[in-house]
Amino acid sequence: MKPAAFAYHRPATLDEAFDLLERYGADGCVLAGGQSLVPALNMRLATPAAVIDINRLPGLDGIRLTLEGLLIGALARQEAVMRSPLVARHAPLIAQAMPHVGHLAIRTRGTFGGSLAHADPAAELPACVVALGAVLRVAGRGGVREIPAADFFRGLFTTALEPGEILTEVVVPAIQPGWRSAFDELARRHGDYALAGLAAHCRLTDSTIEEARLVYTGVGLTPVRAMSAEAALRGRRLDGNAIADAGRALDADLDPPADVHASAALRRHLARVLLTRVLSRSVEG
Repeated sequence: MKPAAFAYHRPATLDEAFDLLERYGADGCVLAGGQSLVPALNMRLATPAAVIDINRLPGLDGIRLTLEGLLIGALARQEAVMRSPLVARHAPLIAQAMPHVGHLAIRTRGTFGGSLAHADPAAELPACVVALGAVLRVAGRGGVREIPAADFFRGLFTTALEPGEILTEVVVPAIQPGWRSAFDELARRHGDYALAGLAAHCRLTDSTIEEARLVYTGVGLTPVRAMSAEAALRGRRLDGNAIADAGRALDADLDPPADVHASAALRRHLARVLLTRVLSRSVEG
């Protein structure tokens, strides 16, 4: 299929982008990597009056370490994030998740910020930024504001972005001593959206979990933090009993949807499998 007719704009500055967003309002959509938008246009699931291509906006594709943490530009290509030594060293959870994001062709064009702004509940990166306690910076005509990742994802393909705002960069706290990260997911084929995935970021003393952040993907309308499972682990030495208790606590955390790909019961089972795998890897790391 071919998309419905639309106006195409390619602003060279943020101010130009804001002008276009103001002109078109809800009838304009932002194009970054386009790996989700272009198929939606072709299938006419999206029929905007205008597409606003932000790829020429300067300074939004960098990856750098600052005093406030690791800054990843919204237009940083996913493949660049995957291969960045800074990401591997200071945000290893993201580095582990990146190979699961689509396929090489998708990662080559797809952007880090585009995946977050799209807010697909089965995507890997939203769960990672929530687990890491990242902050998302968004810019609009009124200036720049910061949104904690935990507050950014509001529902199915829905975020805290206001009309006229653009996600510009993500601030990820650099990993500190004692913290371990691990990511894994289960999909029918590599590169497919996961039936369930888990991003874990834990602080350990020896083999005792002092703090755990367990964030699932693919089991709800947003990234789902398993706070009951976290509580079951806190202060305990990580062994089979602790993991079993955390697995039972997941019943209070998860209410996964059923669809043509998996039943709710299957997703619950996969969530428990991932819990065992990922926690074991966190201790090894």
